[in-house]
Amino acid sequence: MNKGKVFAYLRVSGKGQVDGDGFPRQRDAVSRWAKSNRCEVAREFRDEGVTGTKDGFDRPGLSDLFLAIRANGVRTIVVEKADRLARDLMVGEVILAEFRKLGVTVIAADSGTDLTVADGDPTRKLIRQVLGAVSEFEKSVIVQKLRAARERKRRAGERCEGRKPYGVTEEEQATIERIRQLRRKPRGGDRMGFRTVAKTLTAEGYPTRTGKPWSDSVVYNIAKREGIK
Repeated sequence: MNKGKVFAYLRVSGKGQVDGDGFPRQRDAVSRWAKSNRCEVAREFRDEGVTGTKDGFDRPGLSDLFLAIRANGVRTIVVEKADRLARDLMVGEVILAEFRKLGVTVIAADSGTDLTVADGDPTRKLIRQVLGAVSEFEKSVIVQKLRAARERKRRAGERCEGRKPYGVTEEEQATIERIRQLRRKPRGGDRMGFRTVAKTLTAEGYPTRTGKPWSDSVVYNIAKREGIK
């Protein structure tokens, strides 16, 4: 198969491992996987002496990787094995959840396993269900706040006439708020492109009026109308 370009992520937890065989071993494993799958390692990200129990925002290398993904078309990351991403299962699943939101695949080179796909591990499945429930709860909170705001306007006598533009329902307002979040410029990085935003909305289950997947042009038009940069 030919998957094009990939990013490599390497990590050693102990300071003494930085100059040891940890990085070369991981690099070799990733390179072998890339070669056998006809891929090119476009860039390497690494964390030196960083414990695998820290989340992505506490790791310089992994933080840079997230920024690069938002600004680049690469959508596959390769690690030597699952514990190089995180030794702590909960931390690992939180990181993988963020990658899934961006439409990114994470491959463990030692087994060829796609870590972003739910497997038969009941613990991982439970954690993913909990994270999904939290995400749904946050979405419901946004909808509830928007519903309350609309009710206040209704009581004040405001009316909506004519053809209804996108955003008149609580669900559509929640989608607009998600677009605003995704387009927010990260510190030291670039804004997420409209095409990536569209793929993320589709992956996260935000519906369009037509029932079709989101397109970059539709997202752009909504963002422009709402004053979202």
